[in-house]
Amino acid sequence: MSQIYRASDARGDADFGWLKSKHTFSFGSYFDPNYIGFGALRVINEDRVAPSAGFPTHPHENMEIISYVVSGGLEHKDSIGTGSVIRPGELQRMTAGTGVRHSEYNASDTDPVHFLQIWIVPEQDGLAPSYDQKAFPIEERQNALRLIGSRDGREGSLVIHQDLDLYGSLLSADRSLAFDTRPGRKVWLQVVKGALSVNGQQLNAGDGLGVLEQGALSLSAQQDSEFLLFDLAA
Repeated sequence: MSQIYRASDARGDADFGWLKSKHTFSFGSYFDPNYIGFGALRVINEDRVAPSAGFPTHPHENMEIISYVVSGGLEHKDSIGTGSVIRPGELQRMTAGTGVRHSEYNASDTDPVHFLQIWIVPEQDGLAPSYDQKAFPIEERQNALRLIGSRDGREGSLVIHQDLDLYGSLLSADRSLAFDTRPGRKVWLQVVKGALSVNGQQLNAGDGLGVLEQGALSLSAQQDSEFLLFDLAA
């Protein structure tokens, strides 16, 4: 069984002027009992932040917070002494654990930043706060499923404290990939850019697809596309 979450009719919407955000799952003032999350995957917010604007210092706890920048630069600072700018092709993980405070600002005075903020429920509460950030070059993700996040950090992926494999891909027009869903697993696919066909189902930018059954997924790009694939415990 699979279900498409269309960007046009299944996402929450927030517009604060400096921030325009689309929520795949219930978040903030947007609540839909049918869209609470997908297994350990709790939040996918697609955020666009105006130049020089951002989220002032605020707290988090007991959550894995993943930042994936699509364009521009996102400046991060936190209470454990970490500061960095996240660029396209980089993935950042912040383990909030027992508690952390952080801020996120557009690193540019002239250009907007477009990014996905992803929350994953950790496999246990009370982890020590920590942070990591890694770059995954275009050539590693081009027409391939590049493992960019995992519980064990294999293949140079970013460690995420959950039974989860996260893949990133840049799929060229008219190219295809395949992925096998294993027993006891389920898959969430999030289209970041472009247009994909997944087992004959059409997905566009902002759409998500939840797959619950075991079997092969055939992914074909109608145009140059970018997507994330989450392989999760069922």
